[in-house]
Amino acid sequence: MPPTAPSAGPAHPGTGARADAYASAPLLNCLLREVARPVPGTGEPHVYRLPSGERLLRVRGGRRPAAPEVSTGDGGWHAVPHAELVKLVAEELQAHTGLSNPELPAEMADSRDTVAALLTARDRAVPPADPYRRSEQSLLTGHPYHPAPKARGGGPVSGWLPYAPEAYAAFPLVLLGVREDTVVEEGDVSALDAFGTAPPGYRLLPAHPWQLDLVAPGLTDAFRDGRLIRLGTTTFDTWPTAAIRTLYAPGHDLFVKFSLDVRITNDVRRLWRHDLLKLRRTDAATTAASARTPGGSWLSDRGYRTADFAFEELAVLVRDGLGDHVVPGATPLLAAALVEGFAGTPLDGLADPAAWWTAYLRAVVPPALELFARHGVVLEAHLQNCLIAVDAAGTPVQALYRDAEGVKLLPEVSRAAGWERLVYCLVVNHLVEIAEALRERHPDLDPWPAVRDVFERESRRLGLPEAAALLTAPTLPGKTNLLLRWTGADGADARYLPLPNPLAE
Repeated sequence: MPPTAPSAGPAHPGTGARADAYASAPLLNCLLREVARPVPGTGEPHVYRLPSGERLLRVRGGRRPAAPEVSTGDGGWHAVPHAELVKLVAEELQAHTGLSNPELPAEMADSRDTVAALLTARDRAVPPADPYRRSEQSLLTGHPYHPAPKARGGGPVSGWLPYAPEAYAAFPLVLLGVREDTVVEEGDVSALDAFGTAPPGYRLLPAHPWQLDLVAPGLTDAFRDGRLIRLGTTTFDTWPTAAIRTLYAPGHDLFVKFSLDVRITNDVRRLWRHDLLKLRRTDAATTAASARTPGGSWLSDRGYRTADFAFEELAVLVRDGLGDHVVPGATPLLAAALVEGFAGTPLDGLADPAAWWTAYLRAVVPPALELFARHGVVLEAHLQNCLIAVDAAGTPVQALYRDAEGVKLLPEVSRAAGWERLVYCLVVNHLVEIAEALRERHPDLDPWPAVRDVFERESRRLGLPEAAALLTAPTLPGKTNLLLRWTGADGADARYLPLPNPLAE
């Protein structure tokens, strides 16, 4: 039986327009960053020339563009709803690249329809009382520079909504028994054995119910011959974090991450064999380095368990919970939620935004730079991989990083490539977004002198010439998610274009 979840029944009036606005903003961000060119001399609304050269586009707003319009050729402007925007983007990208791609427009439409279903569900739901959970489950926009950040694989709403963090979902895990001679595991996964009881000759293997539905046809023989048995469900609920396939079991203070055979942003979210096989080396290096880094708190990916006949499909990864990491009295919050906004965000009502920002930078930047400079660890320090712990006054006191799958180690990647990746994740994807969210609320705040100060100080402390050079570099690397998806590049094959560097004086 699927878990209880908010209904996606009849939409409230205005849901379609709200969904269009949520879905259009990141798509417009991609279009304007990657292929459009600003028309000089235009203010609000901002006007851009599209790649075909035949159309002008104008938008309102700053970090979340809104109200897109295209020129009509007679001096007028025509409003562009999301469906029409998708068609326009596809035409312009074909003109720009010479390539066609029928899949991405379908993903863009799916992303918008997902948002509509989520809005309808949330209109009928009560937000979680726990501020940490509320932050993890707040992301209706999601990645602000992806053309389809909320796509759910194009399946029916009933298939994914019960497991959607944005709908405040919570549900038990399915418990499977895997015959002992077929079990594959590495690292410390003993915490999984507390989730239930397996009969003699079997080991316990929790499964995400959505993933189990997706891969069930391929497991028929394993269930038939007894390699795999069903043992019911956990007696407790887990809830999905922003990552969707990573769930938190609060009673056990444990995160568990599963394969999910659905494309979310750039990749099908399986726990791929090659990633699992290098997991222990990557996590061990990051855990050891973090222990020697002041302020560095790392949620360790302790290990994984799976079955040899369904290595990727049924894999479950065990990650540290929060209790042994968050400083006493502090509340962890997802950094991405500060950008998105949620009830109770510490960004609302700040008496001294400059002091808050300085505290945020002090928590987030030094550990990430020290791990790179002294230990050769390149964190994927973007907004969804960082938790920021705040004290009772809402002031940042600690950063916690997570997800060994995204970590790179030197010299497995070159120092230059590692630094570029760190700058993109930490500065472009993370600090720029938080800075702009602050500046929306406090237009008089200039956030960049404080960022320059922390990079300058850390450059001297760590002997990190790259950090010093960043302060004079004219550009920063911006990932091109729209072109990456349009051209069918591998999701892990990051491609960057130069963006103006606000750190440069």
